[in-house]
Amino acid sequence: MEEFVEEIQQIDSQENQQPAVEEKTADVLVEQEAQVSEAPVEAATEENVSSESTEPVSAENLEDLEQKRSIVNNDAEKHRRLRDDLNNQTKDWKSKRDALNSRVRELVDEAGKCREERDSFNQKVRETKVVRDEWNQKVSTLKEQINALRPEKTAEEKSEVSVRQLKKQLQDLEYTQQTKSLGKDKENEIVKQISVLARQIDEKEKTVEQSGEVREIVQQLRDAKVQAEACHHQVSEFAEQAQTAHDKMLKLYEEADALRKEADAAQGKFIECKQAADEEHKKHIEQIKSVHEMDKDVAGYRNKKSAAKKKRVDTESKKEAKEIFEKFKAGEKLSTDDLMALQKSGYL
Repeated sequence: MEEFVEEIQQIDSQENQQPAVEEKTADVLVEQEAQVSEAPVEAATEENVSSESTEPVSAENLEDLEQKRSIVNNDAEKHRRLRDDLNNQTKDWKSKRDALNSRVRELVDEAGKCREERDSFNQKVRETKVVRDEWNQKVSTLKEQINALRPEKTAEEKSEVSVRQLKKQLQDLEYTQQTKSLGKDKENEIVKQISVLARQIDEKEKTVEQSGEVREIVQQLRDAKVQAEACHHQVSEFAEQAQTAHDKMLKLYEEADALRKEADAAQGKFIECKQAADEEHKKHIEQIKSVHEMDKDVAGYRNKKSAAKKKRVDTESKKEAKEIFEKFKAGEKLSTDDLMALQKSGYL
């Protein structure tokens, strides 16, 4: 019995002591949204609440705190949605910028090929001009040789119509015959004149070429003229092709410049959206941290309230057990519930 009483006294001496509760701490590092949003709320004890909260939560302002938490959480969600929308815009602007820059590079490469093509044709123009000028010089030289070999014309020969004039008259007559409606007599007359002129031209040309040496030089002159004319035709073709390549090059560069301006504008939008998204992300993280702090305050209040309730229940249970034990010492009969209360409180 003395041991039993001593045990009761030990229990009574502990009746007003604060029950020991293990203190828990949590270091929440908010570097990413996932870590912040998934970080567990600390089950704060009375000691945690008093040391971390400048204004302890009470039953009166708990409802206000929960309302404020809801507002802040909604605000955080708004910033998250804005951030995600801005991030999507950032991706779109980046894709557009990259596509434009890629097209610019293609156009610049194509323009570079046109430049090479133009330069190549210009080089051909220069080279062909040199050859053409050589043939033209040869034509002039051959003409001088022919003039030197021809005998001095008599006064009668000088008064005669030249081969060139005869050919001009012949062309005029042929044109009249082909384009005008003529009577039979008039047409016969023109045909006769054409025949006479053709014979005169043939005779004069044979006279000029009656010397074998002259004939040979005349043939060389004709060949030189053909070569000079062919070179001149090539010069014209190469020059035209060079101009076409040059015009195409300029058009490609103009198109590339226009697209480059669009790419620069897209880059500006990309930076603008990225900075705005970063700002929204920062606000979102700050709001999430605020929500977690409020959750800790609410959890601390509820934990404190639960601890107080437990203490009150324990105190009442011990008081009841003490009364039952006094009845037991007085010799009163105890019920099963009384014995269970004694056992629960530690008297038995």
